[in-house]
Amino acid sequence: MSHSINVLGIAGSLRAHSTNKGLLRCAQRSMPPEAALHIADISQVPLFNADVEAQGKPEAVARLVEMAEQADCLVLACPEYNYSMAPALKNALDWLSREPDNRVLAGKATAILGAGGGMGTSRAQYHLRQTCVYLDLRPLTKPEVFCQAFSNSFDAEGNVVDAEVAARIKEQMEALIAWHKRLVACNA
Repeated sequence: MSHSINVLGIAGSLRAHSTNKGLLRCAQRSMPPEAALHIADISQVPLFNADVEAQGKPEAVARLVEMAEQADCLVLACPEYNYSMAPALKNALDWLSREPDNRVLAGKATAILGAGGGMGTSRAQYHLRQTCVYLDLRPLTKPEVFCQAFSNSFDAEGNVVDAEVAARIKEQMEALIAWHKRLVACNA
């Protein structure tokens, strides 16, 4: 079946066995039939620096921009570092926001999920929502997905193994695609 809705997943953790990358892999398997999720690798995206930008877009940034241009929606897997979002995720969004007229982000339906300690990234997700407002993204309000990264919900490679967590992610992905369709219909 061909997928008419292209979704870009970005995880704010750079670790190979990150539970936040595991959430994206679970989301990838949970997409409705008309959608496909592609996961970006942001491990080589340099810290945003206007001097670097003036010399031309680094290759890793150009790949990320291309993926974002092709995406109809976003799924942001948001770890929590010191009560806020991970620098790698914020940095990726900062680079994407530099495109003229915010063309690769503006108006896109966005789902946010995350795995972490304590309150399971709730504080970081709320900070990310503030950033989404400025970037003119359209974050999905419900269902929210907050997971405990240090629980038996994940295996040693960071994959979701808890059926309840997987069901919440599937519900969120279905809601994201429905939200995207509503936004498209409103803008038609």
